[in-house]
Amino acid sequence: MNKSITNNNKKENTKKFWVLVGLLIGPLVFYLLILTGKNEFSRLPVLHNNVIDIVSLEPNNTTILFKDKITVLCFFGEDLLNRKTNALNLNEKIYKHFNGFKNFQFIVLLPNGTEAKAARLKKELAFNTDITNWKFVFTNKENIKTVFNSLHTPLMLDENSYIAQAFIIDKDVSLRGRNKDEDFKDGMLYGYNAETVSQIHQKMIDDVKILLAEYRLALKKNKKKEVFKNPYKKN
Repeated sequence: MNKSITNNNKKENTKKFWVLVGLLIGPLVFYLLILTGKNEFSRLPVLHNNVIDIVSLEPNNTTILFKDKITVLCFFGEDLLNRKTNALNLNEKIYKHFNGFKNFQFIVLLPNGTEAKAARLKKELAFNTDITNWKFVFTNKENIKTVFNSLHTPLMLDENSYIAQAFIIDKDVSLRGRNKDEDFKDGMLYGYNAETVSQIHQKMIDDVKILLAEYRLALKKNKKKEVFKNPYKKN
């Protein structure tokens, strides 16, 4: 009788032990799975490295560059005032939303001779908006084509150096976008059509958020490493 009771107690204790193990380890495993999923989701795919930086094409330009910046790159072409809807859409949905984040900028590559048109466009963009981080670069069409071709997309500029898409360039001067987009047969989304707000609203806003979050996470990790290396170092 005593042996039977002892065996039952052992079984009960064993069950309790494994229940406790499950309660302790289960949430940890679940958390790790979620964390892994978040890390994968929080990275916007690199579609192509080594985009040509505009600073290398214009010797007189020493202040406007892609390196170490998060850039929305646009090609509004010679007839930019008739394409101002693109600029206004991007200004309203992207620029106003993210302006203020460190190292975030818009760069518009325009052909020489469009300076007066660009000044008019900037006045419209500046209504109730600080457009300090809207940067217009004027250069010849060959330079514009060189930068565009370095994106390595199947898209094409028209004869006026215009294209509807806006592109996201990261701090390492790489093109970011989507490689598993359900709306494209090959899954590749290289740029975001700015002629209407739908693609900007449905895709681009989220992608810019993801990229900014990626850099914030990297910054936090670097700070933690510095603290670990030298816990007595003052900020």
